[in-house]
Amino acid sequence: MGASLKRIPTGVSDFDNIVKGGMPLGSVVLLLGDLGAGQNEYAITSAAKLSLVRENPKSAEFYLGTSIRDRHMPERIFYVTFSRSKEDILEEIRMSFNEDFYDCFKRNVIFQDFSDKYFRQTLVPRSWAGDGASALFSNNGDQGLLESLVSWLDENAKDSMVVIDSLTDLLLSTKIETTDLVAVLKGLQRVSKRWAGVVYLILTKDVVDEKMQRMIMDSVDGALMFQWSKLGISSRRQRYMHVEKFMSILPHLEKERVARFATTVTASSGLVVIDTERIA
Repeated sequence: MGASLKRIPTGVSDFDNIVKGGMPLGSVVLLLGDLGAGQNEYAITSAAKLSLVRENPKSAEFYLGTSIRDRHMPERIFYVTFSRSKEDILEEIRMSFNEDFYDCFKRNVIFQDFSDKYFRQTLVPRSWAGDGASALFSNNGDQGLLESLVSWLDENAKDSMVVIDSLTDLLLSTKIETTDLVAVLKGLQRVSKRWAGVVYLILTKDVVDEKMQRMIMDSVDGALMFQWSKLGISSRRQRYMHVEKFMSILPHLEKERVARFATTVTASSGLVVIDTERIA
């Protein structure tokens, strides 16, 4: 099988089985969702399960639902943050998932923290930055936040899985013009094909107007939507995931007549598909 046909597993095995293996190499994927609907858990699940398989390739069928023979495993996994610290994210994962899940994530995922650029020239006092306060504002380089992100991606994203947490921070930053951000996303979509990895962009739904949200969606290869929905007349809510846009994935869903995936989050498996809703 040619390299161009290989895919990077998402770590959500039931989803991967339907879309023939995961994300095509070189994809820039928007994870768009309601607050707490699963987009962050999806990214953490993918990073953790790929990490577990990297450490023990024989566990691929257990964690990914398939062997890795015809799948592409990224060389490195990065987690990019702007306003949240590595320690906060790791503590959240430690409290939410089991020990193996957390330990493997911690050992394998490389954090890139741009908080020095993000908080510079804001009203946020240094004391709020915690233990790293002395270093948080110490970088006086000329590059702004967006320029620094672009330079870092150009140096590190090749053959890697990159989670950017989050696009929401960039859109709400007063230091970044939204037109510049959209242009960067369009450029990222082009260059990512040469990098042969996958880039996930997390975005909270409705933090920007519908026009801007559509412009962002038009600037990426694919978009997964995460949302809450009530179960009939019950007050209990259910999380759902569906593919909003993805030229190379939607035909497989249409063939299987899948409309959306009901999901849940467990301590041992992260985000998992528990049911598929099919088109009648």
